[in-house]
Amino acid sequence: MKENEPLSGDRLLAMLAALASPHRLRIIAALQAGGRNYISQLARELGISRPLLHLHLQKLEEAGLVTSRLELSADGKALNYFEVSDFALSLTPTAIAVATRSLTSKPES
Repeated sequence: MKENEPLSGDRLLAMLAALASPHRLRIIAALQAGGRNYISQLARELGISRPLLHLHLQKLEEAGLVTSRLELSADGKALNYFEVSDFALSLTPTAIAVATRSLTSKPES
């Protein structure tokens, strides 16, 4: 996503939903501070289970906030590394109005 490119409504909702969790905010902070990391190490650093971490990382990745890459270690183990994507989120009334025009989901009645 380019820096001054307006967000689609669906992308904005996905990003906000992904960021609406203390665990996911901590994950982004840990990846930003320490660089890319794999699930087992990141789970130890954050003190949460690997299955729970995986669910949170999946939500962040779906929103485009983190990326993953599968790599083989020297001993042949497959490690899925995660890192923070380059993103900027600027919430203004105008940005929200523009994003709203492109929403594909209808409001619930």
